[in-house]
Amino acid sequence: MEGNGASNNCQFTSRTPSDVECGESQCNSDRFDDDGRPKRTGTVWTASAHIITAVIGSGVLSLAWAVGQLGWVAGPGIMILFSFVTYYTSTLLSDCYRSCDPSTGNRNYTYKDAVQANLSGAKVKMCGFLQYINLIGTAIGYTIAATSSMVAIKRSNCFHENGKDDPCQISSNLYMIIFGIVQIIFSQFPNFEKIAGLSIIAAIMSFTYSTIGLALGIVQVIENGGFKGSLTGISIGLVTPVHKIWLVFQAIGSIAFAYSFSLILIEIQDTIKAPPPSEAKVMKRATSISISATTVFYLLCGCMGYGGFGDLAPGNLLTGFGFYNPFWLLDIANAAIVIHLVGAYQVYCQPLYAFIENWAKGTWPNCKFITNEITIPMSLSKSYNLNINLFRLTWRSLFVVLATFISMLMPFFDDVVGLIGAIGFWPMTVYFPIEMYIVQKKVPKWSTRWIWLQLLSSLCLVISVAAAIGSIVGIVSDLKVYKPFKTT
Repeated sequence: MEGNGASNNCQFTSRTPSDVECGESQCNSDRFDDDGRPKRTGTVWTASAHIITAVIGSGVLSLAWAVGQLGWVAGPGIMILFSFVTYYTSTLLSDCYRSCDPSTGNRNYTYKDAVQANLSGAKVKMCGFLQYINLIGTAIGYTIAATSSMVAIKRSNCFHENGKDDPCQISSNLYMIIFGIVQIIFSQFPNFEKIAGLSIIAAIMSFTYSTIGLALGIVQVIENGGFKGSLTGISIGLVTPVHKIWLVFQAIGSIAFAYSFSLILIEIQDTIKAPPPSEAKVMKRATSISISATTVFYLLCGCMGYGGFGDLAPGNLLTGFGFYNPFWLLDIANAAIVIHLVGAYQVYCQPLYAFIENWAKGTWPNCKFITNEITIPMSLSKSYNLNINLFRLTWRSLFVVLATFISMLMPFFDDVVGLIGAIGFWPMTVYFPIEMYIVQKKVPKWSTRWIWLQLLSSLCLVISVAAAIGSIVGIVSDLKVYKPFKTT
C-alpha cells in the first residue's frame, strides 16, 4: 500500500491568474496572503470550534447505545482507541497542508489537493469520490438527526400533556422540510471564513446538550442505586447471537462516526492565518484540544447513559425517550441539538460547495451566471453588504432539497450514522494520511515504521468493513417495515 510520490517533487509553482484573487499591484498588500488570496484570520480557537462543531455532533447521542452493544470493557476501550488513532493520523494529515516546507511551501487548499500533491492519479480520484460521497452522507445524517430532535420536542410536550401512554405519533416530514429551508438560507455563506461565528455558536450548543445528557444519565444512575450493564454488553437473551454480532459491528461504526472530521481537516486548516507559527503547528494544537475535550465528553456521556439504562439504552439518548422529565430540560437539549446541527451541516458541506463552484468557474470562466457577484447593501457600512451569486444560490439550494428528499426516504438514525462512519473512517482518517506520510518522509518499505503503519491501516480497514456490514444489515432490516414518506 505504499504511495507513489511522483508528484511530490518540491518544485514551487507559480500561481495562474485564476488562482490569484488580487491584482498584480495588490498582492504584496497586507490584505493578502502569499498565495494572493485575502488574508486568513483563523486561530487555534476558531479551528478548535470548527473541529468541535464537526466532531461533537449527533453521534455523541448514540454512544450510550454503542457502549450497550459492546459492554463496559470494549465500549470505553474502543472510544479511547479511536481517539488516539484519529489524533495521530490527523497530525500526519496536517503536515500535508503545505508541500515541502511547513511555512513557505505551496498550499493544498483541499484534502484532494493534498492527496494529489503526494500520491498517484488513481488515488486522487478515489479520495475525491470518497470525500464528497461522505460529505453528502453526513448532510443526510444530520438532517435526520436534527429532525429527530425537533420531533422529540413536540413528543415531549405531548407526553407532558397527555401522559406516557399516549403514543404521540408525529410525522417527521414537515420538520425535515423546515430544517431544509433553514439550510438553504445558511448555505449562502460563501466559505468557511464566513461561518466562524456560526461554528462557535454550534460548538457551545454541542457542549450544552452533551452536558444535559450527561447530567440526566448521572441522575438515572443515582435513581437506580448503581450502574446497570455488563462487561460484554447486551445479553444474548434479548437478541440472537447473530444479531448481537451485527449490533457490535454497527456500534463500532457509530463510534467511528463520532470521531470523523479528517475529511474536512485540510479545509479547516486553510482558514488559519499565515505563519509564524506554521499552520500545521496551530492545527495540531487545535486537534489536541478538540479531541481531548470530546473524548472526555464521549466517555462520560456514553458510560453514564449505559450505566443508567443498561441493555435498554436508546439509540439516541435525548430523542429515544429514555427520559421523560423534566420535559422543559429535554426541550432545551433538543433545541441545542438542532442549532448545533445547523452549524455542523455547514461545516461539512462547505468543502463540497467549494469543489463544485471552483469546477464550474474553471469550466465556464466567462459565464456571468457563475462568476458574477450581486452586492445588496444592508447598511451604510460596506462590511455588512450581502453578496449573492446566482449559481451559488441555485446549486446549493438544489443540493439541500435533494439531501432533504433522501432523508425522507431513509430516516434510520442509528444505521445511517454507523454506515457513514464506516465508509469514511478508514480511507479518509487512516489510509490517505498514512500513505502521504510515507511519501513525504520517504519511509523505507519493510522498515519497522512502515510495517507498523501498514498494520494500523489494515486493522482499521477490517474494523470499517465490519462496521459497514453491520449498518447495512440494520438498514435492510428497517426497510422491511418502513413505508416511504410515512415515518412517525
